[in-house]
Formats: sequence, C-alpha cells, structure tokens
Amino acid sequence: MIEGGRLRRALLGTTATVVLATALVGVAPTAVAADARSQQWYLDAMGAEDIWKKSTGAGITVAVIDSGVDPDTPSLKGKVLKGWDAAEAKGDETDDYDGHGTTIAEIIVGSGAQGSLRGLAPGAKVIPYRVSNTELQNEQAVNAFDMSEAIKAAADSDAQVINVSFGSEYYSEEILQSVQYAHKKGKLIFAASGNDALKDNKKRYPASYPEVVAVAATTQDGVVADYSQYGDYIDLAAPGSRIPGYCDKSLTKYCVSDGTSFSAALASASAALIWSAHPDWTGSQVLRVMFESAGRGDDWKPGTVSTKAGHGVVRPNAHINRGVGKPGDPNISPLTNEPTGGAAAGGATPSTAPSATASASAPAGESSGAPSATASTQAPDGKATSGTAVAGSSESAESGGRTGIIIGAVAAVVVLAGVGVVIARKRRTA
Repeated sequence: MIEGGRLRRALLGTTATVVLATALVGVAPTAVAADARSQQWYLDAMGAEDIWKKSTGAGITVAVIDSGVDPDTPSLKGKVLKGWDAAEAKGDETDDYDGHGTTIAEIIVGSGAQGSLRGLAPGAKVIPYRVSNTELQNEQAVNAFDMSEAIKAAADSDAQVINVSFGSEYYSEEILQSVQYAHKKGKLIFAASGNDALKDNKKRYPASYPEVVAVAATTQDGVVADYSQYGDYIDLAAPGSRIPGYCDKSLTKYCVSDGTSFSAALASASAALIWSAHPDWTGSQVLRVMFESAGRGDDWKPGTVSTKAGHGVVRPNAHINRGVGKPGDPNISPLTNEPTGGAAAGGATPSTAPSATASASAPAGESSGAPSATASTQAPDGKATSGTAVAGSSESAESGGRTGIIIGAVAAVVVLAGVGVVIARKRRTA
C-alpha cells in the first residue's frame, strides 16, 4: 500500500503504431480530414451520426484528469473551461506535456474543425486537471498528492463526469477517499483498466476502486483486446485499438495507437450523450442505463458480468435511438448498490420513471440488460455484480468461443478470451 508518497503512473494509451501522413499545422484542412476522420472507425461503429440527431452531449461537462489540455487546437476551441494544474509543475493545466490529455479531450468533445478529431460528444465541454506521470515526476518536482486532489477538485466542480485515462499499480488511501467523495456527490468516474494483460494483469488504480467505472478495450474487429487488463472489477468495454491521437506534445500530427485510455474516454463521452438526453437523471440512472444497454451476444447468459468486458460494450445509440435500458432508482449506485448523493445534470428533481424512449424489452437479438441493482450481489472488490461472473472464457476464437455484440450501426463480436494480434506496447517509463 502506498499512502501519501508519489505513485508511478502511466498514461494508458500505447506507443504510436502508425503516423498519419498529414500534419495539422500548415496543411490544407481537407487533406488532414481525409486522414484523421477516416481513422475514427469507432464513430461509425457506434452510430454517432444517428446519435447526434438526438443528443450531442450539450449541457454536460467532463473533467479530464490527465497531462493537460491545450484549448487552442482547432478541435477544442471554445470547448475547454477553466481548470487547475494539480501537478504544480512548470506551466499550467493548458500546457500538455505529453499530448495525451489533449487527445482524450478531443476524443470526448472535439469539433472536428480543420480536419481534426471529432468527439463522440461534440456538444459537451471539458475541464482540464493536470496531473503528473512517471516521466514528469522524474524531470520535475511535482505535487505528490496531485491525483487525489485533482479528483476532489473535479468532484467540487460543475463537471458531471470525470475521466481518468491514467493508471498505477499502487493502491492509495488518499485517492480512494477522493474517489469516494466524488461518488457520494453523484459524479460518474470512468477510468482506464490498463494495458498490461499480457505481462502481469495486475489491477490498476483508480480503475479498481469500487466507486469507479473500469473500462476495458475492444479492437476494430470487436474483440476484447489481448493487452486489456481483466478481472472482476471490469465494468464496461469500449473501442480502444487503432485510435488516432496526437503523437507527442508538439500537437502537430496524429498517430494511430492502442490503449484503454481511449476506451475510458469513449465511455465518458457515452455517459455525456445519455445524460444530455435526460438532464433530470442522476449519475446512477445514467450508469444503470449504460450497463443495461451495453452490447452482449445471444450466448451471454443474462445476469452475468464478464471478467473481460464487464456488462458489455458501451452503446449509447441503443438507448438514445432504441430505448434499451431503464434508469431505475435515482439514489442507488449500480456500482456499489449503496445510496449516493448528487443532483441531476439539469438541477431538476430526479425521476424514477423510465424515459419516453425506454422499452421493457430489447429489440430482437439484443439483451435487455442485467437485472435491477436490488437483485445484485457484491463482488470481491466491492462492486455490484448480477450473478456469477463469466469465467474469463478459456475458449478461443478458433474454438468458437465468441459472443455476438452489436456496438451500434455495425455488428461486431467480443471474444472474452481476448485473442487476436494487437500491439501491446505502453508509454510507461520506469
């Protein structure tokens, strides 16, 4: 257990695999657009264009706890609110020392202007909170409590959603207390599960804390990536492989890379879309709908939670346009089955009634979701489960151990064993 002292942390996106041919600076926007937007395969897979007809995330703010967010990129102009540099390093929260935080912000809220990345929730806004990773800790004196203080500050902000695309293998009582504080205030916290499944598959924090939504990564083929960490703490999965983002802190060109960082960002954006569509809901209701509308296959036994993909692959389109999932109790967290506070995004009194689009049953071929939280039990890490976890699946793709998933407009398949050839390099320095 590490209490107080500095924790070694990693930005949970991996080393770039492909550099897009065109830089953002000094190049005709149309040329860049052909490279950047065409690489955002997940927007098409998730049915983003259909979602945006009903919700863009307007009225929702996402706190991005990361390496900083540059508000002057074409994609983020007018979308970044005043934040805080919790790291207390050189510069401030708008000085992105790595390029990672700006990428995460663009994946969530980017406008796509001048050929830049288009966010899944382009109507939302972000508040940046800069924290340190291992490299910055080795280079400069930083605030040893930056992560815990950033989470608490985000909890006290106007943000409804908190995104943490960071991870450490070390448990911290201070960070746990900040997470619990944010949870009690009704905030939704999404965190990357980690990229070291092929190495040691150790739990990553804050993803493993019971009050945090741990997000695993899927590939372009719809399989759970073999680098994506797994265990009984995984809550959801989202696309995380071959995602375009900035190559480095120069913010001049995009590279295609892999990592659960991107998965967490897409889950945060999905929450923003659903919450924007239902501003009178609480975070517990938004998350319950995310769980119930998550993509699962016909052979995924109802009432179970996978150790690879949790409740399934995020599908905001399934709820927004097809009414899958019910909000349920506004004051009971689907993560812990315990009461939680916090107001609705719009400040209205929460409603326990299903939304106008909600339906009692899912469309043919889709699961209607896990049972209500009252029928759930507690997992070893304190997170609520609905029955027995799927046994990580010893079956491989070759042996037919596949689970059908509908992400959005495109049919995909989740392989719980996580087989497939993917790049599993990471951006950590010892």
